[in-house]
Amino acid sequence: MKIITTIIVLAFFLIGSSNAITNPRMNVQIKDNTVETLIMGLNSDNIGLKSGSAYMIGELKLKQATIPLLRVLHNEKNEELRIAAALALYKIGSPVAIYAVRQAIKFDESERVSKLCASFYSNYLKNKFYGEEINVDVSKTALK
Repeated sequence: MKIITTIIVLAFFLIGSSNAITNPRMNVQIKDNTVETLIMGLNSDNIGLKSGSAYMIGELKLKQATIPLLRVLHNEKNEELRIAAALALYKIGSPVAIYAVRQAIKFDESERVSKLCASFYSNYLKNKFYGEEINVDVSKTALK
């Protein structure tokens, strides 16, 4: 049953619809159906599908999925899913998403989730104040 559900969701993901959103950073067209399918995946009972959907939402930086990711971060019992949601929110990078990651540092019941959220937030601050290019050069220099 789980395999059939996964195949159906992936089929919807691949087929898409004619309406599309363009992600300027990646030069990829993201179809409305793709967004809807990924959000449906977040609402699934299948842990792997939920985690994979959160990962893809983060990679595609889909701001439309911020609220469903917030629900996962706040209400999910599984630590790994909360971490996946926090990472996706960090990658989206909107003020609401970053604020949620910051709040999870203080209020999440799991020390592991809190520490990873602190790491995500720390990276966000580094990139915000120093820029990605400078960060990469500094890390390369520090490793030598």
